[in-house]
Amino acid sequence: MDADAEGIADQEPTRDFGLLLSATTRLERIMGRALERRTGITHVMFEVMLRLQDGCRSMSHLAQEMILTSGGMTRLINRMEQAGLVVRATSPTDRRVQHASLTERGRETLERALLVHGEVLREFFSGPLSDRQRAELRQALTLLEARGRKELPSLG
Repeated sequence: MDADAEGIADQEPTRDFGLLLSATTRLERIMGRALERRTGITHVMFEVMLRLQDGCRSMSHLAQEMILTSGGMTRLINRMEQAGLVVRATSPTDRRVQHASLTERGRETLERALLVHGEVLREFFSGPLSDRQRAELRQALTLLEARGRKELPSLG
């Protein structure tokens, strides 16, 4: 392979990454608008609510999962608490730890949001992709996600 062909080949992963990010960003915007319009919550609130659906979580654990600072998580939970979606309580075993959990209103909102989320995803993926292409995409993304979990030393 000559130097010019090698340079072009080296750009393919960069293009693939850009396409993946672009598609993800567009889908997140579409999803965010649909969730706000139809349920009154933001996409990041939806993500927090998904994590709280099986019970309470510590604020620090939520912040770590969501890749937010502790201050950012506190501000988000404050807004969600003011909206009646979550409640906060001090841990019975460690007074320094705050837990958040969904309220009944939060659970109802999450149920509506899950329906909206499903509708948007079905519409987004069903248009341009066949069932076979969706299966291939799912398989490829699963492989990439598993590889990323290994945090290869040579990559970072």
